[in-house]
Amino acid sequence: MKSLFDQISIDCSKIVTKTYSTSFSMATKMLHPSIRNHIYNIYGFVRFADEIVDSFHNYPKKLLLNRFEEDLYLSLNHKISLNPILNSFQHTVSKFEIDTNLIKAFMRSMRWDLDKKIYDNQEDYEKYIYGSADVVGLMCLKVFVKGNESQYNSLRPAAMSLGSAFQKVNFLRDLKDDYQELNRTYFPSVNFNHFDEVSKLNIINEIELDFELALDGIFKLPVEAQFGVYTAYKYYTKLLKKLKNTPSVNIQKTRIRVPNYQKMSVFAGSYLKYRLNIL
Repeated sequence: MKSLFDQISIDCSKIVTKTYSTSFSMATKMLHPSIRNHIYNIYGFVRFADEIVDSFHNYPKKLLLNRFEEDLYLSLNHKISLNPILNSFQHTVSKFEIDTNLIKAFMRSMRWDLDKKIYDNQEDYEKYIYGSADVVGLMCLKVFVKGNESQYNSLRPAAMSLGSAFQKVNFLRDLKDDYQELNRTYFPSVNFNHFDEVSKLNIINEIELDFELALDGIFKLPVEAQFGVYTAYKYYTKLLKKLKNTPSVNIQKTRIRVPNYQKMSVFAGSYLKYRLNIL
């Protein structure tokens, strides 16, 4: 039965989300059941593509990404894929009429990660972040507003700002791995051989502005999505605060994390504010 295969596909995307990101998985649980699985479906898709370019070092990455992208567009055209992650994703794309240009922009950024190592100008930096993060926020927004075009257009800038903020926090947190293991530098005009407090604070100020622009949009989201997105926002601002309080030399040496007990505290605090209607 096709319905059984579709359910297995959704379950696979849920497993991918829970396995790869405890924080995102916990925030997604706070979404209304009517939209929760669709966010799992989006995350599963973007995570698999990202893993190809970031993790499969002893395998033919370009060949794998080509095959993944070919199967992706086949799934969108035929409304089915034997790859359960793509099968669940195409279902969400079809249901909410997600613009394929968003998907193409995402795949472009993933393809850049195969060869492009240094983002030494603002234009390329912004294009990469748009494709790797902003469009993911826009895909999720389509689900949150359940395809309502007026709401989508109104909240689009805030969703992009939130996607940018999340991605830049990830860049700063993963600075050591990106620079030392993948030979990548995403922030333009930053010399990571001499990464100092001034450089760190300039990046943090940029991220804080993105979060500021995003927050008002979170409050305007439909109630089904508001708590989950606010929870993710609170987790990432907690992580940013920890990065801000960590000396730049330590950021270069280790991956900064938020311990699980602090994550639970963030989620509990968000839930209390939500229940008291004081977000």
